[in-house]
Amino acid sequence: MAHSAQDLLDRIRREVADEHGVNRFVPLVAEGRAPVATIGALAAEESRIAPGDWRSFLTLAARADQPAGRVFFTGLAQGESLVLPLLPPLAAAAGFDEAAVRAYRPEPGCQAYAAYVAWLALNADAAVAAVAMLTNFAAFGEYCAAIARGLRAHYGFEDEACAFFDFFATPAPELEQQGLAAVQAGLDAGVSFDRALEYVRLLQGYELMFWNTLADSAADPAQVG
Repeated sequence: MAHSAQDLLDRIRREVADEHGVNRFVPLVAEGRAPVATIGALAAEESRIAPGDWRSFLTLAARADQPAGRVFFTGLAQGESLVLPLLPPLAAAAGFDEAAVRAYRPEPGCQAYAAYVAWLALNADAAVAAVAMLTNFAAFGEYCAAIARGLRAHYGFEDEACAFFDFFATPAPELEQQGLAAVQAGLDAGVSFDRALEYVRLLQGYELMFWNTLADSAADPAQVG
């Protein structure tokens, strides 16, 4: 049994490292090889994901038994509220106006992540769900930083169009500390973390599915939308 939240998180990160394969989409953008339409598709997918995650995080905040969990998930929800206005400029830079975003047909492989976050919001103890969220932080930030660099270097996107990725690429050590506090509060309260590894594996698998579904679309741009 882990003696601290950091011990638990480190152990789980080691166990799931590279378990699901590689992200095939981020290198395409980083090297300028992804069709611009797939960037628009990403923005359209995120326009569905962000509101769902916002509600899921608020649900987890409401269900959290410990104050630290409520603080952590309320912070995550606030983050989703901040990124929503950043998506239309990204979509527009990729040629997707408001009508195109509305008409876009989301891909199941892209929406599975948010669906599982919603499942966690209804079924997981908030402290255990926090482990799954924390495990993703570093990798997701690195993905977003690479995409932002690629969009500027190869696609001519301005700062406003890259702001969504810049937001998530910016380190947030205070948020990670809040997450660790939420996990530690659960450990101290005797919450069982037996399913933490299961939740992390599934969540990371669904996140990789999001990126690789976009990579498959990049291989066949005619299917985008």
